[in-house]
Amino acid sequence: MPGARVLVVEDDRGVRDLLVALLSDEGYRVEAVDDGLAAVGAAESFRPHLAVVDAGLPGLDGHSLARRLKASLDLAVLFVTGADTPEDRRSGFRAGGDDYVTKPFDPEELALRVRAILRRSGAGGPELWRVGDLVVDEGARRVTRQGGEIALTETEWRLLAALVRRRGRVVPKAELVTEIWGAVDHATAHVLEVHLSALRRKLEASGPRLIHTVRGAGYVLRGPRPEGPLSGRTPLSGYETS
Repeated sequence: MPGARVLVVEDDRGVRDLLVALLSDEGYRVEAVDDGLAAVGAAESFRPHLAVVDAGLPGLDGHSLARRLKASLDLAVLFVTGADTPEDRRSGFRAGGDDYVTKPFDPEELALRVRAILRRSGAGGPELWRVGDLVVDEGARRVTRQGGEIALTETEWRLLAALVRRRGRVVPKAELVTEIWGAVDHATAHVLEVHLSALRRKLEASGPRLIHTVRGAGYVLRGPRPEGPLSGRTPLSGYETS
């Protein structure tokens, strides 16, 4: 199933490209425009679940755009802007904003806020993930590799879902433990390793390793390294993986 649709409205090309890359990497279908008037037409054809809007747009400003989109479409609005006074925030919420993030923003925090908005609005997040030959269908709770289905326990499923949402990024052990069990202690840290080992064995029965230990940092889910001259390079500079 396709991911949720997100419209990015940002006149700064660097920020716009960053948002598109970040949201696309999270599994969303993304369309981007650089002004408010263009956003009105794009929204009518693209029918986004969420609009990520800069408040200080040329032409039709972000607050006016939000009011128009809210009046005509059933969608959520996240303001991403450099205006960060209390009155700026109040104006954004009065214009219909569902959340408000100030620049410069932390990419992971923004991704979490987008996911939370979509969950609250009922649009849901991305449901189909691909990492190499691994396919994780969150909607159907189905995992396949090379076309074969892999049966997982509930804990293994939750661990894989947590890693696949952050694919390519190192996830600290404490973050995984907190997400799965809600508390970090020596016992749960050991339990995490047990379940991860079982998950690795099931995934590796159908192909090369996908879940790697980054010593001193955590775990990362990534596709197999490409063959050839580049295969010997360390993918995460400064870390050793296994």
